[in-house]
Amino acid sequence: MLTALNACGYDQDLTISDATRSNVRAEVDRNLRESEEAEASRTEMCDFMQRHVAAKDPNRNLSQYISLALYMDGPPHFVPRLREEELPPDAGGVAGFGKLLEPFYAKAGLHGIWERHRRDYAAAMMRYHEPLHKMVFDTEIYLKQPSSQYLGKTFTIYLDFMGSPNETDARNYGSSYYVVVFPAPNTNSGAEPAAALKMDQIRHTFLHYEMDPLAEKHFSTIKRLEPLLQSVKRAPLEESFKNDISLLVTECLIRAIEIRTTGTKSEEAMRAQAVDDQVKQGYVLTKTFYDAIVAFEKDQVSMREAYGALLENVDLKKEEKAAAEVQYASAASPELVRLSRPEERRMLIAAEKRLAAGDPKGAQELAQQALDKKIGDQGRALFILAEVAVANKNRDGAQDNFQKAIAASNDPKVVGWSHVYLGRILDMKEDREAALVEYKAALTTGAELPEIKAAAEHGLAQVYEPPAKPTAPATERPGH
Repeated sequence: MLTALNACGYDQDLTISDATRSNVRAEVDRNLRESEEAEASRTEMCDFMQRHVAAKDPNRNLSQYISLALYMDGPPHFVPRLREEELPPDAGGVAGFGKLLEPFYAKAGLHGIWERHRRDYAAAMMRYHEPLHKMVFDTEIYLKQPSSQYLGKTFTIYLDFMGSPNETDARNYGSSYYVVVFPAPNTNSGAEPAAALKMDQIRHTFLHYEMDPLAEKHFSTIKRLEPLLQSVKRAPLEESFKNDISLLVTECLIRAIEIRTTGTKSEEAMRAQAVDDQVKQGYVLTKTFYDAIVAFEKDQVSMREAYGALLENVDLKKEEKAAAEVQYASAASPELVRLSRPEERRMLIAAEKRLAAGDPKGAQELAQQALDKKIGDQGRALFILAEVAVANKNRDGAQDNFQKAIAASNDPKVVGWSHVYLGRILDMKEDREAALVEYKAALTTGAELPEIKAAAEHGLAQVYEPPAKPTAPATERPGH
């Protein structure tokens, strides 16, 4: 996947990447030049990427393909292991990339190139072996609990030279935790510094692997602290932390642990400053948890045993008062670990089923909840709200939400059908010229999707006339 992205212009930090990245790219380019079929496969693949740009930020655009790769079978077929609606939200929009990757893999001779560079990857694994072992051992000793206690959960680290060495990609999908690291060149013959190996980022994800199950187990105790979410509305936090008290509590505790285990005892003033910085970013419980884990260090109980009391000892009124007095910073450091909970991804599927069953009110409630809590594809949620407006004969509300869905989503089905519906609404408003623009946009976006293509062509051929009972057939919804 990453080699394919490099072949299509992903050049970020190429000049400071390990030489393996440039060597692989050169070998791929040579194979492509020698075969018209190979070059054609690249062209088709790159055209797909151009149509599915997620954002101007190259890392956010890269992330959707990494998400897909994590849930895709290996060569030679690259088939997603889950149904499209079960994939992580950002991966669903590019699920069709796998069928283009298959001919590219074969024509560009990627297997042979991989075989020639296996030793490079093996050497990278050796660089990480000892630091990773030490990180896991030290973390387990500090928490006084083995990571093996979480049956059914996995923590996996991928090393690949084909990305920017300045970036690390981490995510939690259900019971699976992943960290994708792009190793920097090994210029040090001795022990490498942790920063060069991205050990802080790897450990942060590992702490989520250790702490997230505890939060799930103590859900009701954490929910008691929910009023604190009102106190952080002004903070520069990511929206997920403002809407989910469990995420905020876990992140505050993890950051407190990280600060506490950094440096030496003589650097306590620097630690205090680091705690204050976290509070000003909106992680308002960091100071309380920092003080609590100082006491935890002196006790014999594990974090698993101490966790409940640690939460129960939080004085909610005191924390609300303290949070109200915080002068929040203008920006917060971004969270490394992307979250996607399977039960939340099913919320939009349930909303679509409600709509298909003739329950627009139920569909609206679920879609609005997904939108408010930033769950799943926001464009898809907006599309459902637009369909609800159509069902309620609220033409202006439908038009507004279809336009918002186009801006918010990179799913060709959501975008394509939104253009189709906008064209129909404009036809009903007797603005044929504007309607034709929407139908043409739908044809461009959904050219690979027969139903959208047919609907757009029909709209271009004649003015839309609404049926006697305007209902959207199930086949015209992105989730079906």
